[in-house]
Amino acid sequence: MENRAAIAALQADEASLLADAVDLMIARTEERRVEGRLRTDNDLPLREICAELGSAMRMSDRTVQARIGDASTLLTSFRATHDAWRAGLIDAGHVAAIRDAGAGIGDAAERVRYERQLLDAAAHESPARLRALARVVAARIDPTSIDERHRVARANRDVRVIGLEDGMARLLADVPSTLAYAICDRLTQMAHTVRDAGLPTPDISADDVCTANAPASPHPPDSRSIGELRADILADILLTATPTAHGDRDALGAIGGRVQVTVPVLTAAGLSDEPALLAGQGPIDSATARRLAADAPGWDRVMIHPHTGVPLAVDRYRPSAELRRFLAVRDEHCRFPGCRMPVWRCDVDHTTDAARGGVTGHQNLANLCRRHHTLKHASEWKVTQIGGGVLEWTSPTRRRYTDRPPSSVSFVPESAFAPPDGVPPPF
Repeated sequence: MENRAAIAALQADEASLLADAVDLMIARTEERRVEGRLRTDNDLPLREICAELGSAMRMSDRTVQARIGDASTLLTSFRATHDAWRAGLIDAGHVAAIRDAGAGIGDAAERVRYERQLLDAAAHESPARLRALARVVAARIDPTSIDERHRVARANRDVRVIGLEDGMARLLADVPSTLAYAICDRLTQMAHTVRDAGLPTPDISADDVCTANAPASPHPPDSRSIGELRADILADILLTATPTAHGDRDALGAIGGRVQVTVPVLTAAGLSDEPALLAGQGPIDSATARRLAADAPGWDRVMIHPHTGVPLAVDRYRPSAELRRFLAVRDEHCRFPGCRMPVWRCDVDHTTDAARGGVTGHQNLANLCRRHHTLKHASEWKVTQIGGGVLEWTSPTRRRYTDRPPSSVSFVPESAFAPPDGVPPPF
């Protein structure tokens, strides 16, 4: 318990430091205004500081931005909660529950009353129970804020993917709760219907035989669990159906999902089980890779350096935008430290501007998402290429961060790490 209290105190101190970053942002914004460099809705000071902290903390600058916002809310609106955290009386889970549920209470006196009730409950409740209780208390103290919070939350609905281990990923959809429960209920009903009737559904697993091609009748009982069926039916609906309530059905129906998979040539030929790599995620099984390759409209052939793993060339039997394809293979995602934005949502940027003599070649190009592309050109962040696709970023405080192409790590063969002439480490 003493260790937990000490950890809580350190986390509270970190929140104080993150909240102090807001004052630094205000100061930098004022500097840009005095210098005449501040445009309307210019958030570059925010980006600069979040990028600096994110690089130092080895996390996404967007994550840092969210944490700064949370810390500022805590220090300005829930000071007693922060004091209890620093004293080791509560932990980070309790703090998040109190802050998140009470953030919409506008009246300061009511917010203090809300905070007092929740801190009393936090002394004997788990964070999960406290979060549920906090929502109820906040709704009773300030009912009007709940409607506004729900409206703002609905405006932030989104779908995103989180990579998991063993070739899996988690698809998350933030939608109104009524829709979410209705979707899950409908998927469950469909899953029971398929399993009870033995009906086939397209199998999106790595099996060589697709159950959609099975004989129409009779159907053996489906051996998949309800959870597996829910997942397979969801993927089937999303990948094959055309939305009917959003714009041109023909235009939307022509859109297909895109993935970038690197498949070793022997794996593609069925002569090896060396894993293929899904860009930005990691290894996938060889059977899935071969199925994707068989359905692909075209292949890019990539020449890899046998020792460094850096792509040397990319060509295609029907060439088009070869350099962009090369950079997509090399970079996989935005090349700012910590950013995972995929290349198809990035800009191909000249590291040294073409107007200043920068060549249009792989040694002077890199994929940057729009956020970090703007940061590079409009802030004090600088970047240089030091060879092999390696980028060295220099922050406004002159700290340096190196970003290496994912492929230079993923494709280095084991033989490249062997000691020369049998000499044991450290060589």
